[in-house]
Amino acid sequence: MNFKIDGFVLSIIAVIGIAYFFPEWGASDSVIPIDTISAMGIFLIFFFYGLKLSPSKIKSGLKNWKLHLLVQATTFIVFPLIVLAFHPVLQNEEQEILWLAFFFLAALPSTVSSSVVMVSMANGNIPAAIFNASISGIIGIAVTPLWMGLFVQTGQADFDFTEIYTKLMVQIILPVVLGILLQRFLGEFAQRYNKRLTLFDKSIILLIIYKSFAGSFEGNIFGSISIMDLLILFFAVLVLFYMVFYLTGFVANKMKFNTEDQITAQFCGTKKSLVHGTVFSKILFGNMASVGIILLPLMIFHATQILILSIIAGKRTSRPEELESIVEA
Repeated sequence: MNFKIDGFVLSIIAVIGIAYFFPEWGASDSVIPIDTISAMGIFLIFFFYGLKLSPSKIKSGLKNWKLHLLVQATTFIVFPLIVLAFHPVLQNEEQEILWLAFFFLAALPSTVSSSVVMVSMANGNIPAAIFNASISGIIGIAVTPLWMGLFVQTGQADFDFTEIYTKLMVQIILPVVLGILLQRFLGEFAQRYNKRLTLFDKSIILLIIYKSFAGSFEGNIFGSISIMDLLILFFAVLVLFYMVFYLTGFVANKMKFNTEDQITAQFCGTKKSLVHGTVFSKILFGNMASVGIILLPLMIFHATQILILSIIAGKRTSRPEELESIVEA
């Protein structure tokens, strides 16, 4: 099988490099209004998401409730509990921040487009994948801040639930609702220009990543992280991924899922959304200097999940079915 390195992953690496050499562009007194651009971009990302979020498909997808329950439980309960189990062994502030970064990763919703594409490649249940990946982003808006509020409010940031949910309402829920309401007028436009809109989404995400890492580099937050720490991070991400992947497969087998549903449970239940992660980090952690570290496990996980699931899916025969064009979220 010929494996192609994901271009977006390479773009992330390049943006981090730019942030390292030119952190001043992301400073608060920079002439480039990155915060304003990213805020407007986030609104548009979820507006376009709403244009493509089909209420009829979500309604029809409710029938396979056991599969949906397993996927969402894996995403929002199993993932966080696994990371939470390691909290008692933390010994210092550096470990606390790295653990918080992993917990943030674990509390995030699933991603949409790559989940659907991978499930299709592996001959899974595509309608169920569309439903679970779409509904996951909506559930995450409520659940992710609740999980993070258990720990962030103890010191790392001023965690005001009212302010956070207000921002989530304005930057995510409002544009999604507007998108759904305007589907009859702009839905066809969004489908026609899906590739360009996806490119826009990724550009905004790269801008947020640059801003996050520029602040961390400027504050020398990564000064205490060695190459060995990065290798440990990568190993921990692999362990977390495979623990959830095989645990989900085991439970799906015990629940007597057919092959298609088991594939969907494993592929959707193990994905985490970089889009939601970067947006949520901006809302939950504000201008914390360590936000770059908070995003580091997520970006490693993003690259890892694409690599591993591409290899697993590639070993199966792809179906020539036409996929729904959905923006990654």
